[in-house]
Amino acid sequence: MRKSNIEAEHAALLIHGLSGSPLEMQYLAKGLRRAGPHFKGYGFGARSDPFATGRWTGWRTQALEHFDELARNYRSVCVSGLCVGAVLALDLAAERQGQVAALSLLATTLAYDGWSIPWYYILAPLAYHTPLRHWYSYRERHPYGVKNESLRKWIAREMSEKTTSIAGASSLPMTAVYEAKKLIRHVRGAISSVNAPALVIHAKEDDVASLKSAEFVLEKIGSKDVHFVLLHDSYHMVTLDNEKEVVADETVSFFCDRIRKTASAPRAGRTLRDATNKSSAAA
Repeated sequence: MRKSNIEAEHAALLIHGLSGSPLEMQYLAKGLRRAGPHFKGYGFGARSDPFATGRWTGWRTQALEHFDELARNYRSVCVSGLCVGAVLALDLAAERQGQVAALSLLATTLAYDGWSIPWYYILAPLAYHTPLRHWYSYRERHPYGVKNESLRKWIAREMSEKTTSIAGASSLPMTAVYEAKKLIRHVRGAISSVNAPALVIHAKEDDVASLKSAEFVLEKIGSKDVHFVLLHDSYHMVTLDNEKEVVADETVSFFCDRIRKTASAPRAGRTLRDATNKSSAAA
């Protein structure tokens, strides 16, 4: 974690996806920097080995430690997560009730039920409780969570030549998915205790996690201040895909707005934003 020399009052903790890297959140981080010197973004989860995923309780411990450090040094801390990172953000908010200024939950993955998930994934639970899970991995495949064709081709080339890319590791160890499933099960039971203002952004065509995950969050979260943005020109990796500007703008706006309202009464109610006319192509 690196701190800027510029004095800042507010911070955001950005949590990438499973076996991913902070590069997944780089465009959002740039958006936070553009918001002015009073808002700084911090990434979580860099690893020298993308396959050394550890246990979900370890992910939680690291996230809480990073959050607590920021909370000691800033007036407020917002949290954003992508994919399983969004699930971890929900867990953090449940553990730190009343301390998270705002949440941005991006492509929240509470089930692997998107249209690109292979049919044989339903057999995975049979292997989770056997030694098979220690050596089998899921190879990332087309469309790599990305609708933008030029970016998809670049990611495919990177994954064929290296073990990782801007969109994460070239394969997911079954042990990592097994730990993610345990985190998901825990958060499904704890989500009603999350009371932080929450922005939920999900793509209609998410190829990894269908809209059912977003709908579950909207229905079960304990917060009374919830805002939903539906994307129409992206797949799962919403922070990199065609509507990355929408994702960054909506998140920065939501964070700044909720911080400004911290001293006033919380705004109740739930809103829906349709991002049909706000798409822009990724470079």
